[in-house]
Amino acid sequence: MQKDRPAGAARPPAPPAPVADNRTLAQSLREMAALLQAQGDNPFRVGACRRAANTVARWAQPVHDVFAHGGLAALDALPGIGPHIAAALAEQLSTGHWTQLERLRGSSAPEWALCALPGVGPTLAHRLHDELGVDTLEGLSVVAREGRLDLIPGIGPRRAAALEAALAERLQRQRRTGGRWRPAPPGTEPPVELLLAVDQEYRHQAQAGRLPQITARRRPPGGATELPVLHTQRPGWHLTALYGPSARADAPHPVRDAVLLYAEDDQHHERPYTVVTAWRGALLGRRVVRGREDECSRWYALQATLPPPTVLARP
Repeated sequence: MQKDRPAGAARPPAPPAPVADNRTLAQSLREMAALLQAQGDNPFRVGACRRAANTVARWAQPVHDVFAHGGLAALDALPGIGPHIAAALAEQLSTGHWTQLERLRGSSAPEWALCALPGVGPTLAHRLHDELGVDTLEGLSVVAREGRLDLIPGIGPRRAAALEAALAERLQRQRRTGGRWRPAPPGTEPPVELLLAVDQEYRHQAQAGRLPQITARRRPPGGATELPVLHTQRPGWHLTALYGPSARADAPHPVRDAVLLYAEDDQHHERPYTVVTAWRGALLGRRVVRGREDECSRWYALQATLPPPTVLARP
């Protein structure tokens, strides 16, 4: 009979993720292409996934050997494999997961990635995801650099510093081994007016029932099982929008208020953002981007000074 683990005892280390073979990698790329097509994404992104799937399926050498010997650059050099898909393959080969694919199929579980950090368990991982829109180590690095970890109750300065140190070490190890993470250059964030415009478009289209639905396999607290999804291309950015759970259960509209935006730039760096309705302060009732409230205030102040648009009379 198996004995129960004593309270407080360390959990045994998780077994390493099985190495994906070429067939498995090609299947994931084809599934991504099918999801993107069904969700109305750019046909070029759909075609890129399908071309990459054909390359991987027909490649004589195991792709995991290519990655082991040459890292990310060797994957990028394969025919039909660009930087974005090379990073996706590297993530699968390193971790056994592809975050973007799991997000779009509705099975993304934030704790599997965030719990890799010392001191982060499932409860804290869910809070980081729900309140900051974070589901990857890369996304957590972004919000840590922006000083937004202190938005989470229970994370004081010492704990935030410890998390940042562990995160930096983990991502540095990924860079040495050719993993997915590449730090985005400073000043490459989308402007708040773009994020607010996509948030408005997403909520309008979702409320009108015009968007495809993702059936979430894991229902978050305060969340819904059917999530509309929007893919949209803006100059320099590809954005994916999904409803997220509200950060406050006592908010007037606790469900379907927070919108998670995943913005990917031309260099395939992805940044997460959360847009919510402000329920107090000078921005009461306004949509704001968490962590960028000052920029939102300046944007709304500028809009108030602009003259109303001229409406031409119909002939």
